[in-house]
Amino acid sequence: MSKTKNLHILFLIISILFVFLSPQIFNDYGMNIVNQIAIFIIFAVSYNLINGVTGQFSLEPNGFVAIGAYVTALMLLSAEAKNEQFFLDGPNSFILMMHTNYFIVALLLSGICACLLSLILSFAVFRVRGDYLAIVTLGFGIIIKLLALNFYSITNGSRGFVDIPQFSNIFWTGSIAIISVILILNIVYSKYGRAMKAIRDDEDAASAMGINTFWIKTLAFGTSAFLEGVGGGLLVCLLTTLTPDQFDFLFTFQLLIIIVLGGLGSTTGAIIGAILAIGGSEWLRFLDESMNIFGYQIEAMPGFRMVVFSLILILVMLFARKGIMGNKELIDILFSFKKYLKRRKK
Repeated sequence: MSKTKNLHILFLIISILFVFLSPQIFNDYGMNIVNQIAIFIIFAVSYNLINGVTGQFSLEPNGFVAIGAYVTALMLLSAEAKNEQFFLDGPNSFILMMHTNYFIVALLLSGICACLLSLILSFAVFRVRGDYLAIVTLGFGIIIKLLALNFYSITNGSRGFVDIPQFSNIFWTGSIAIISVILILNIVYSKYGRAMKAIRDDEDAASAMGINTFWIKTLAFGTSAFLEGVGGGLLVCLLTTLTPDQFDFLFTFQLLIIIVLGGLGSTTGAIIGAILAIGGSEWLRFLDESMNIFGYQIEAMPGFRMVVFSLILILVMLFARKGIMGNKELIDILFSFKKYLKRRKK
């Protein structure tokens, strides 16, 4: 067995141990943050596949996450609960029939719906490149939000849904995050991953070398959409409420910050970026409260933590312009460090 596989297995064991031990380490508030971090790791590694690894400047995550969230909510809410929550218009008959008691079924359907829509969109989306691709995918996210606001008999409009069953816990979020990372890494290190990187570096040259660029980009787009749909289902079953405003462009912008902070093209960087962006903004929450510093009482300043967090982001990007990990994985850095130590010994 190669050293790379040994390291992957070691990280897998550490991740599984963390999932099982975290309920004993953190309180309820801490577990809520850990669950959010795990969900955003799913979002980050999937978004990084299309944006960082394949190099397609896509701004669509909020749309696919919203689809996953709505499908999961509608599948898990009973007909009685739907009838009670639809105020502006009665629920569609098909919506009333949608129901399952199995969380995994709802999550899989959410991912499949997002993936199928991505396959349909790919025929239009990948006719353009660069900034034009960003505009097209941005428009898709806006359309999804507007549809959610106006299709009252399906989405309940701006009221959304409440009392969604809270199935998401660390075992669901952690397990799916681990599976997502393993899936993405296997794609990245496969021949398809190498083709994605070739498209990122020079799409015309990749096409000239015989790579079916449309198929490879569609593969990345569909995989990313599937995981984003599943992540949307996990998120809504953690928050237990759902409204269209949760999935506006700021959601996509947050994910973009995470993958750029960690390093475009690096799955390890996407994980680190999710931990820092989601965990860091919560760990700095004490800055919003009144403080006593060296005998001086400072009044509470709501939002000050985001000012400090933004300054930290600026400093990181100034001194690490390719992100924390660049386009490298943690294993690559460990092997490089090992080679450096061997040269030092000689």
